[in-house]
Amino acid sequence: MQSREVDNKICNKFFDKYKVDFTSSPIQHFTRLSKKDGNDFSKVPSDRCVISLALCDWSNLQLRRRNLARRHCGPKQHTDSYAKIGNVATFESIELIQTLKSITRSTESSINLKPILMGTAMNMFAHYMCSVRFDENDPEFKKIVDHFDEIFWEINQGYAVDFLPWLAPFYKKHMDKLSNWSHDIRSFILSRIVEQREMNLDVEAPEKDFLDGLLRVLHDDPTVDRNTIIFMLEDFLGGHSSVGNLVMLCLAAVARDPEVGKRIRSEIDGFIKGKRAIGLSDRSNLPYTEATILECLRYASSPIVPHVATENAAVAGYGVEKGTVVFINNYELNTSEQYWEKPEKFDPSRFLEKSKVRVRRKSQCDSGMESDSERNGPIDKTTEIEKEVTSVKRNIPHFLPFSIGKRTCIGQTLVTTMSFVMFANIMQEFEVAAENLEDLKQKPACVALPKDTFNLYLVPRKH
Repeated sequence: MQSREVDNKICNKFFDKYKVDFTSSPIQHFTRLSKKDGNDFSKVPSDRCVISLALCDWSNLQLRRRNLARRHCGPKQHTDSYAKIGNVATFESIELIQTLKSITRSTESSINLKPILMGTAMNMFAHYMCSVRFDENDPEFKKIVDHFDEIFWEINQGYAVDFLPWLAPFYKKHMDKLSNWSHDIRSFILSRIVEQREMNLDVEAPEKDFLDGLLRVLHDDPTVDRNTIIFMLEDFLGGHSSVGNLVMLCLAAVARDPEVGKRIRSEIDGFIKGKRAIGLSDRSNLPYTEATILECLRYASSPIVPHVATENAAVAGYGVEKGTVVFINNYELNTSEQYWEKPEKFDPSRFLEKSKVRVRRKSQCDSGMESDSERNGPIDKTTEIEKEVTSVKRNIPHFLPFSIGKRTCIGQTLVTTMSFVMFANIMQEFEVAAENLEDLKQKPACVALPKDTFNLYLVPRKH
């Protein structure tokens, strides 16, 4: 009997809440599920997350919330919001480096680095979205950052109840724990961020940030529920956990493979030369550094949210009945030899490509400056040279760490940009090593690390 038949017999016997059909489908069919015919597969199999922007079903309300969030949380390059992300990320990274230098001056021991990175990531998000930041030693702030991190770990574990909500009675203690953490987070956000801003809201002034935009909608539109606004803010502030965990995974990768770290530092030194902090505008000039983050995502990213067919459909000749749970096997896409050469090897260069561009030769003027005719005149191909450049590959069809279509992660710009700036600045200033390489073992297809995880050595570099 074929494996698929066995699996379906098991499901038909034990899973009567949702129809589960085991099959496999290549990348083009995944694209159809997520993008072209997204309406057919836009539901999720749980009633517990109807307000969460990331985990709720597709609806007109969901569309409205995503549109409201997109300008601030998914801005395009060359916009003011995108520039602000870069400015905030660099500012908070400079604060982080100062903290880490202070710690390394006082001890040669390994450092419990994760809570420090999580606090920095939370300040990046709060600073950008709400124009507020917190002292890293504020005990209430530290507690809330820990709560977010614990929740992030829990939602990445793939408990059965996440897909089969009728199992909830068996998870009561687990649910109560999550509820208590969420209550503390809600109280902190209201008392330390939202209520102070509400008292001073000026709807006539230019929109200041994401929180300003949310409160204006609440003020202007009586059909918008206050809970919706607060849940949206909580969801996006919670995105900082992705950044902190991802940077920890990148540093662990460097500790496991010193050659990767050496190449990153060489790239950074060759361009920045230790003269300043690294900003978002430097990303295109540091392709290997960015590629290291992408390689970490290839190994770590996984589909947290399954899909449920809202209508009868057909995919690759398979009939998919309404109500069928559809799991996207992103792990297979990220680790299959069909898509990657030596997928088991950690190799950031798989995300790089070389191309040739034509650039104008350097000016021959004695002053070292271009003449007006050189600068403004028509391009003369005899004065051009061909130059090879390295850049990051874009739009790889089988690499979808943030999904695609209607359920794509709106906050992916925040995650990728802030992770880059934080990681690159740490690599510029420190050598990274492990206390014990065995401690760096990573759970496959999981971007989350436990709250209490491995320590790392940071050795300040001399520029």
